[in-house]
Amino acid sequence: MQRPQRLLTIRLSAMGDVAMTVPVLLALRRTYPEVKVISLSRKRFLSFLSQIPGITLIEADVKGDHKGILGLRRLSKQLKEQEPDAIADLHNVLRTKILRSFMRKPIKSTIDKGRAEKKKLVNDPQFFQPLKSTIERYQDVLSKLQLPVELLATDVLPRQSIPMKVNSLVGDHDYRWIGIAPFAAHASKALSLHKAQELTSSLLALGNVKLVLFGGGTAECKQLEIVAGTQSNVFNLAGFMSFEEELAMISNLDAMIAVDTGNGHLAAMYGVPIITLWGNTHPYAGFVPFAQPKENQITVDREQFPLVPTSIYGNKIPDGYENVMETIDCTAVVERLREILG
Repeated sequence: MQRPQRLLTIRLSAMGDVAMTVPVLLALRRTYPEVKVISLSRKRFLSFLSQIPGITLIEADVKGDHKGILGLRRLSKQLKEQEPDAIADLHNVLRTKILRSFMRKPIKSTIDKGRAEKKKLVNDPQFFQPLKSTIERYQDVLSKLQLPVELLATDVLPRQSIPMKVNSLVGDHDYRWIGIAPFAAHASKALSLHKAQELTSSLLALGNVKLVLFGGGTAECKQLEIVAGTQSNVFNLAGFMSFEEELAMISNLDAMIAVDTGNGHLAAMYGVPIITLWGNTHPYAGFVPFAQPKENQITVDREQFPLVPTSIYGNKIPDGYENVMETIDCTAVVERLREILG
């Protein structure tokens, strides 16, 4: 098969999965600068995909103009105008399958999500081994199109200018800025309010740090306000900044501490060190943020909770596993952060 010269990549959601395409696309542009790359995603994610030099972005308006079969047909006509000779489907869901069917001419490669082995990882406690990462699965899609890429630690986005709003809220960057994203859509992946407060208090003991809280949604914003409380050097940015401003702030962090959710992946695409806190999910499922060592993965004790991981996405909680995140050792998090900060 001849190497394609005009490649369409597709990943519509979720935020963390789209963020994990960034180092792969950067490596692709570095390795094959002669290949034209067209990237299809949703509007929100174009905020960071647009920071990849030399790619063409197309918005998938799946709730508006591109909704339903007729909408996808309209989208396919728009994509055909780019004349791709290959499609790398990094999502492989019903919507993208329909879209591919409307585009018959380009050669196609789709992601193998490893559903069978992930199901075994969750259902068979004896089958406890690291699976292929999502980023490696993206690389496999490109390899099948004769576009193999080797990722480097430098395949990250450049640091952005600090927004003026940050300076007014947090102050100058004369302290170490540590991001904290303690909450998630699924309760089994989130810290409790009490645990989040315990973690912030432990981190403040390091000295010379300012803690910056990230999250989304009305309920999370209220909880983050409580976590920030009256403690000095703890700042809640959720609800006070645009997504683009949050991205710029994340790119300037000295480190990020996050539960298994999208914020960690956003930090990783800027080369920020991330400590990930894992509850009922586990790094073996393949969702570790880009270029983060195993020492940065803080997991619960499997001798105490032998069924972990109980699910891939944190949506299944067996009896007795409702509060596994309460057992995360804040001291271990602080010590690892101390090592990262040097």
